[in-house]
Amino acid sequence: MATADARRRLRERPKGATIVLTIVGYALVLGTFLLDVPIYPDLTNEQVNLLSHLIAGINTTATIVLTLGWYWIRNGEVEKHRLAMVSGFVLILGFLVVYLLKVGGGGTKEFVGPDPVYYAYLIMLAIHIVLSIVSVPVVLYALILGLTHTPAELRRTAHARIGRIAAAAWILSLFLGVVTYVLLNHAFDYEFAAMLVPALF
Repeated sequence: MATADARRRLRERPKGATIVLTIVGYALVLGTFLLDVPIYPDLTNEQVNLLSHLIAGINTTATIVLTLGWYWIRNGEVEKHRLAMVSGFVLILGFLVVYLLKVGGGGTKEFVGPDPVYYAYLIMLAIHIVLSIVSVPVVLYALILGLTHTPAELRRTAHARIGRIAAAAWILSLFLGVVTYVLLNHAFDYEFAAMLVPALF
C-alpha cells in the first residue's frame, strides 16, 4: 500500500519529486566537499587508487548499459530499454556511494603530464563535471516518468524528449570521465594532493 501511494505521488508530482531528489543529491556532494563531516574513514593512497579503479569500472559499465538502453528504445524494445535505464541509474547510485567515500576520505589526485595533454585533460574533466551536474535533474525526471507511466501513457508526456537529453548528457559525461581516468591513472602520471577541485578520479 505504501509503495502504491509513493508511486501515485511520484506520478502526480514528477517535477516536485525531481526537484527534491536533485537538491538531496547536490547537498550530499557539496556537503562532502565543503564540510568536514567526520563520517568518512581516512584512506590510504592504495585505497584511493582502488576506489578510483572501482569508479572507472562502474562508469564504464554504466556507459555500456545506457548506450544499449538508447539502442533498444530506438528499436522499439521497451522492456529492455526500461531495464537498461534502471540498471544504469542503480550503477550511478553505486558510483555516488564510492565517489563520496573516496572524496570524503581525502583521496584526490592531480594530473602530471605535458602541458597540451594537461589542458586537454582539464577541458574534458570540466565538461564531465558540468554534464554530470546538469544531467541529475533531467535523468531523475525522465526516470520518474518512465517508472510511473505505462509505455502508452509515456507518449503523452515529455519522457522521450527529456530522455534523449538525459541519455546524451549522461553517456557523454560518463565517457569523458573514463577517458580522464585513463589519462590520469594509466597514460600519464599523477600526484596525491589536497582537495582543491572536485577531481572525479
